[in-house]
Amino acid sequence: RAGFALVVVSNQGSVARGGATTAQVDRVNARLASLLGDSVIDAFYYCPFHPRGNVPAFTMEHPWRKPSPGMILAAAEDLSLVLARSWLVGDAERDIQAGIAAGIDPSRCLRVGPAMSITQAMETILGSARH
Repeated sequence: RAGFALVVVSNQGSVARGGATTAQVDRVNARLASLLGDSVIDAFYYCPFHPRGNVPAFTMEHPWRKPSPGMILAAAEDLSLVLARSWLVGDAERDIQAGIAAGIDPSRCLRVGPAMSITQAMETILGSARH
């Protein structure tokens, strides 16, 4: 782990749209934690809200919904993370926007996809820890 905390922050608008429940999201997160080893992921944060949902309790704008930085800021507070020394890896532009809005250096916000695999992103981060 090279001294890093690993936090998952995820928009889960499917809850607001009726495609999943918060209990189902919690079960998926628990299963992921179990598959990776319970000590790998330090915390999960997710935003079940969406402004165009159809489940009234979750149909709204919310400061946790990326590209807003709310989930990242909550994680930083809860886990005493130093965002200026943190990294963000995401697969969508809104992930990168949330990281930058939270105060993570843009050069430490890595977008995975056709140009960069998750393996390459991890090698970049771990390589920085060695310097």
